[in-house]
Amino acid sequence: MMDIKACIFDLDGVIVDTAKYHYLAWKRLAAEMGFDFSEAHNERLKGVSRMRSLEILLEVGNIKRTDEEMEELATKKNDWYVEYIRQLRPDEILPGVQKFLDELRMNGLKTAIGSASKNTPLILERLNLSEFFDAVIDGTKVSQAKPDPEVFLKGAEELGVNPEQCIVFEDAQAGIEAAKNGNMYCVGVGKPENLNGYDYLIAGFEGVSFKNIVNNLKK
Repeated sequence: MMDIKACIFDLDGVIVDTAKYHYLAWKRLAAEMGFDFSEAHNERLKGVSRMRSLEILLEVGNIKRTDEEMEELATKKNDWYVEYIRQLRPDEILPGVQKFLDELRMNGLKTAIGSASKNTPLILERLNLSEFFDAVIDGTKVSQAKPDPEVFLKGAEELGVNPEQCIVFEDAQAGIEAAKNGNMYCVGVGKPENLNGYDYLIAGFEGVSFKNIVNNLKK
């Protein structure tokens, strides 16, 4: 069996779906400025930074703002987002995730979160998942965005394991590339038409076991 000692998870789209709360906050901001921001518009924001997302939103509304005003709008949107995720409940953990984390604990695997979100500790706390992760690397601890491997390499470092002993679970292409750039195994979470370059693909964690994943990793 391969010498896997740790699993590192992206947060949004892997452990929990907080994307809907981002959308609600952007939609609320647009409504305040007098225009509608649809789910179709929101598709353009996937995997994009907060400031670029705001630029797209303003393009949709055909609105111009100064840099200073944009900073204020981005802060307002984030405050609303935090307000929404403070209402998160443990039943919003994605299907199968809790059971999978329990299995990792029973098998003595180390675990970490590797996410750009600065709200990661709050989200884990709301989901009652904080104790399931030995290390949390979030946006406050890294300076490079994925596909740079910094977030995952720091995770491995904090766990005290070599990168090649880690499996990363990611639902975004940039995250898969970050894991591979860090010389780690990567399990893609999602649909094959949206992702490539992974070592194994799962639709989600329901009915998935750690043993099955290790047996299916490309050697």
